[in-house]
This record gives sequence, structure tokens and C-alpha cells, in this order.
Amino acid sequence: MSIPTAKIHRRLEGTVVSDKMSKTRVVLVERWKWHPKYKKSFRVHRRYKVHDEREATHVGDRVTFEECRPISKEKRWRIV
Repeated sequence: MSIPTAKIHRRLEGTVVSDKMSKTRVVLVERWKWHPKYKKSFRVHRRYKVHDEREATHVGDRVTFEECRPISKEKRWRIV
């Protein structure tokens, strides 16, 4: 019999840029990448739709969120 193990979910951190949808926040995650040919760093950003059950966050807040089961067509993340 195997011992049950907890799943490790990916966690990201970003800034809330939209709170206009019910129980959904749009979070912008920025990170830096290095270009191997030109030897220069550049900024990469992506917007994630994140589930916020309690609607506790607002525009400008820094949040940590993790991967979860699909909640809707585009939401696969929830605020920790």
C-alpha cells in the first residue's frame, strides 16, 4: 500500500490589474529572461485569470496564486 503524497502545485506571484469580473482577478506576472545571442536581459509578462472566492483583492495588490483544477475555460489558478 502506498503512502498518499501531497501534490506540489506551481505558485506564482504578480500584481492584480483588473477586478471587474465576479470572483475573478486578472494578475500580471513579470519576469526577466536572458537572450542568448544578444547577451541582453528583457522583460516578459503574462496575464493570468485567477479565482478569488472571497473577492478580497483589488487592483494594485500583490498576490500569490497556485495552480488548481480547471474552474472555467480560462481559469486554472486560485489565490493562496
